[in-house]
Amino acid sequence: MNEESGKKELSRQEKGNNDRSWSLILHNDDHHTFDFVIGSLMEVLDHTAEQAEQCAFIAHTKGKCLVKKGNRDMLLHQQGELARKGLVVSMKS
Repeated sequence: MNEESGKKELSRQEKGNNDRSWSLILHNDDHHTFDFVIGSLMEVLDHTAEQAEQCAFIAHTKGKCLVKKGNRDMLLHQQGELARKGLVVSMKS
């Protein structure tokens, strides 16, 4: 790989870290109530009650739910907030 192609690859990687292609995923757990999960999604992600309820139900029945798409930096912050509440969340590009 030459220097120019290396710069292009790095630029693509940096863009991938900050574009809207990242997903925040909520995983099911047996420790939190539906009300707690719903409230957390509403507080941290600004979900409506209906959105949060649907996400909680999907995570409960299917094991996980994509709860938000966005840029990496924003989702990392929200992932940290949800994790501090004890929820199991991950990110995927």
